[in-house]
Amino acid sequence: MKEDFLHYLWKYKKWNTFDLQTTNGEAISIIQTGQYLQQAGPDFFNAQIVIGNQKWAGNVEIHLKSSDWYVHHHEKDTAYENVILHVVWEHDTEVFRKNNSEIPVLELKNFVDKAVLNNYEQLIVPKSWIFCEKKLKDVDDFLLKNWQERLFFERLERKSKAIYELLAQTNNDWEAVLFCMLSKNFGLNTNGEVFLKIAQSIPFDIIRKESFEVENLEALLLGKAGLLDGDKEDNYFKDLKFRYFYLLHKYQLESKSEGQVQFFKHRPDNFPNIRLSQLAHLYHLHQNLFSKINTILKLEKVYELFQLSTSAYWETHYQFDKESPKKSKRLSKSFVDLLLINTIIPVQFAYAKSLGKEMTEDLVAMQAEVSPEKNTIIEKFESFGLKAANAFETQSLLQLKNEYCAGGRCLDCAIGTALLKNA
Repeated sequence: MKEDFLHYLWKYKKWNTFDLQTTNGEAISIIQTGQYLQQAGPDFFNAQIVIGNQKWAGNVEIHLKSSDWYVHHHEKDTAYENVILHVVWEHDTEVFRKNNSEIPVLELKNFVDKAVLNNYEQLIVPKSWIFCEKKLKDVDDFLLKNWQERLFFERLERKSKAIYELLAQTNNDWEAVLFCMLSKNFGLNTNGEVFLKIAQSIPFDIIRKESFEVENLEALLLGKAGLLDGDKEDNYFKDLKFRYFYLLHKYQLESKSEGQVQFFKHRPDNFPNIRLSQLAHLYHLHQNLFSKINTILKLEKVYELFQLSTSAYWETHYQFDKESPKKSKRLSKSFVDLLLINTIIPVQFAYAKSLGKEMTEDLVAMQAEVSPEKNTIIEKFESFGLKAANAFETQSLLQLKNEYCAGGRCLDCAIGTALLKNA
């Protein structure tokens, strides 16, 4: 048994109220269980309880055993001086305040119905993947939709933390933040961190100034990626390398690369040089990209904005010095979807929040138009009867698995608590 189960029992009053009494035999009447704030200090604040003939207002602390009070050193913490009731599963020792008065104890195991216990035990028995996998298909659709929306915005809040950190580093320049976020996501999982470092190593004012010559942007990005190191016979390579060192001198930038980009296991269209060329073209075509993106609320407008390719050279090359059959390497719809999920919508959300604006319905509507993501987590949920219809639902399911299921937080989850309530 875990302590969070006792929190659940107390919060939702899942006990038999008849003849409720302390371990000393005093009658207990619960008027208010208190606020479950999940922060430092007692578990429930501002509870109201009648013990015997005395009404008390104060805090409630919950433990598996009474002796946990001393294990956690609460006797030394003044935050616990206002505890009016100690709720435990098993009472094994008395607990006293500093004035030597004994804190009343409610031993819950004597008042919880066996059906509730059985249902909890079934929920937490390890399964092949997650605890509730066999019951997922039975979850009420209305509850699920509401929980998915909460999960979706929790995930956006998490993504916003990185955005606000970048905002602090760039003197509140949202255009620079967008450039960093897009750079990271152009690099995908393998090269994302290196691409982010590249973006951070080039002051965005330089990107602004050089955006009118796409070759200069490409030279900066490829150079910082270490892709212009060494010597080659290729004329385009020589031109980019000349531009790169000229720009380093012009802006007094360091010449070192920002890390080793990876080609291994990438399809050729995802090679880092191809993605960096596309990124250069994006900022060549759109000098005020953040201003444009921030006003977009229609999916087709996003696709229009990201209709771009590489420089002409890369249409016949995947690597320097090695010519290949001509192919226009445009951003695919699926790639733009990833940018929308991981950059555009999070940046829109963070910016609106910074201004105190509400745009939740617009973001949900746009995300719901995007095709569902494909990965092992989403496939697993589908195998247990929870099929995602769009990216709004897949993002919600990823948040559910990573932040709740993986940590066994069933009792913080709307699905888990619903399954317990329906016992």
